[in-house]
Formats: sequence, C-alpha cells, structure tokens
Amino acid sequence: MVIQSPIIPSTCPRTARVLRHHMDQDSPYLWQETPLILSAPISRLLGVNAFLKFENVHPSYSFKFRGMSLFVRETMKRKGRDVHFVTASGGNAGLAVACAAKAAEAKYVAIAGKFYLEAFNAAKERAMMDENAVVVPAYDEPLLWEGHSSMITETFNQLKQWSVAEPDAICCSVGGGGLLAGIMVGCKKVQWDHVPLVALETMGSNCFHHSILLNSSGSSKFATELPSYVTKVHDEASKLDLAQFVSFHSRASGSLGASQPATGSVRMALEREGGIRCVTIPDELSMQSAVAFADDHKALVELACSTTLAAAYKPQLLDAVVPPRSDGRKRNIVFIVCGGFKVSLRELAEYEEVLRAEIERNVNGYWEVVLNDGQIVDVDYSLKQS
Repeated sequence: MVIQSPIIPSTCPRTARVLRHHMDQDSPYLWQETPLILSAPISRLLGVNAFLKFENVHPSYSFKFRGMSLFVRETMKRKGRDVHFVTASGGNAGLAVACAAKAAEAKYVAIAGKFYLEAFNAAKERAMMDENAVVVPAYDEPLLWEGHSSMITETFNQLKQWSVAEPDAICCSVGGGGLLAGIMVGCKKVQWDHVPLVALETMGSNCFHHSILLNSSGSSKFATELPSYVTKVHDEASKLDLAQFVSFHSRASGSLGASQPATGSVRMALEREGGIRCVTIPDELSMQSAVAFADDHKALVELACSTTLAAAYKPQLLDAVVPPRSDGRKRNIVFIVCGGFKVSLRELAEYEEVLRAEIERNVNGYWEVVLNDGQIVDVDYSLKQS
C-alpha cells in the first residue's frame, strides 16, 4: 500500500475563482452545467434521436466532479478550511477530490492500492491519524449521489428545447454504482422513475450485473454460476447478496473495477419502478466504441466511458435492450458520456491495432454480449459508417 500525491491538472484561475465563489456564497452547486447535444452521426446510425450528455468537460474530466465537489463543499462548511481530504480511488474520483480541494485551498491525500477495498481501508487508517482528516468515499455515499443527480435535472431541462418530455431510455456505464445511483436519484426528482435505465459493464469487472442477478430469480448459467474470481458476500444490514471481485479481468477495470457495488445502488435498482437493464460487453467492443466516438465527435474517452457508447454504435444491441416503439416514432435515447482522464491518443491507436488483428482473423466474426438474465446477443465486428 502506497500513499502518493495525485497528478493534478493545473486548475485555471477562472475555475478556481468560480469554485471559491460558490463555496463562499453557499451556492447550491459548484459545477457548471454540461452540454447535452443531439448527435447527428449516432442518430443516423441508430435511427433514433441520440442525445449525448458530455460529462467529460468538468475540471477533472469526469462526472465525479459533481458529487466530489459537493462532498468537499459540505465538509468544509462543517469543519472549516483546515480539513484534510483522504480518498481511495482508481483515479477519477481521486482527481475530482483533488481538483475541488485545490480550488478550495484544502489539503488532500490519494491512496493507491491493489484493490479499492484495500485502498479504502488504508485511507481510513490514515484518517485516524489526523483529527482534521475526512475520508471521501469513491462511490458509496448518498451525498455523492445527490451531486451526481444534478446531471439528470439538467438533462430534464435541456431536453425541452427539442420538445422531449422524457427519454425512452438512459444509458450509462457502471463500476461501483455511484453514477447509476445518482441517475436514479435524479430520475425520482424529475418523475422519470419509470424511464428504463441501461447499465453497461465489461466482462471481468461486472460486479453490478452479477449482484443484481444474485438477488433475482435468474436461472441462466451466467446468473447461477459465478466466475472463479468472484465470490458471493451477504450484507446483513440490507439483506442483499453482493458479488465481490477478488481480481479483475478487464482493461476497463481501472475505473470500472470496484470490488463490489454500492449496496444502496443495488437496492434502489431492485426496487425501481422502471427497473434496470443490465448489459455486459467484451473489452474489444468498448475499444471499438472509443475509436468511433473519437472519429465522430473529436473527443477522447476512456474505456469505462466508451462502454456506455457500445449501445450507440451497435444498432442490434440497442434494439435488444430498448426495442423500437410500436407506434413507429423515433426513440429518444440519452447516453451519459461520463468521461475519464485515463486515455491518450497512443492508447486509441493501440485499440485500433487490437481490433484490426482480431477482425482480420475472422472477418465475419462477432462478439457475445450478455443481457439481463444471461440472454446472449451476437454483435458483429463490422462498424457501419455513421
């Protein structure tokens, strides 16, 4: 276990001034509204109205800035500016805390470890040594969900310019479940609790999908037989069974690799009126989506984010989880572009090489995507031009 300083991008003076002003003035939020755009290329490809919520434009490059900056603000209101923020993170949560803390002139420590749970325990130990220290959870905390929920209240208002009262579905990626929990909280606020939510993960880091199935009547092999690197743990407080990963087998696990999902997120999903549609995809499909998104929208997103976009670039996948409307009208689909700073042009070039080699080996090949209780959808390698 190592305690190290996070890599922090220089916060522009204007951003710092805005954050400090919000803290001083007790503003209801610290973040700025992010764009919601109607994507012409993805809409043409899917035959839908595809809306992209660009959460990668926050100071820390991901949606996590919403919840983390709210946590920082509320904590400093209680404890003052001498508070030290300690966090365990795969990267994006820690960077969000660091950006908010730096702008607020507070102190912070980032904890690096083999698994999040180990890092979180180390963070708690570090905090016990400092009376001014506060541990910032990466995803399992209602205050974070409250901050994340603001993206849905923004989306609710932004859709009005297209005369859209509600989407036919909202697609997002899932790691520990913090983003999904925030979306569910936001949907309740705007009375979208019945709107379908599509939760996408990669094979080898899909703790949420397995956890949902452990608490349902799933009967498939995927639902009843956990991989060798996953164990079932019981949470006595919630009476829920959770999938706990002892190792990860996905390149997206740097951000999606939670040892187990937030209990509150699983509980809300199981009780939600509109339910949750779980999707598990192979890494290669996420890689292909990242490359396609960079081509179409000139933006880099890490694999944890492009996992969401797999449904944006494969019509057969979207149709399987959000079937076309019976009245023939175009579906309105919102894709949460959650962002992430762990991506580079070099990595995207590497993804292209991986994909090219695989497709050359089997031009007519396909990837297997797992839906809900274990339904298999074959998604072909080819990427139709958008």
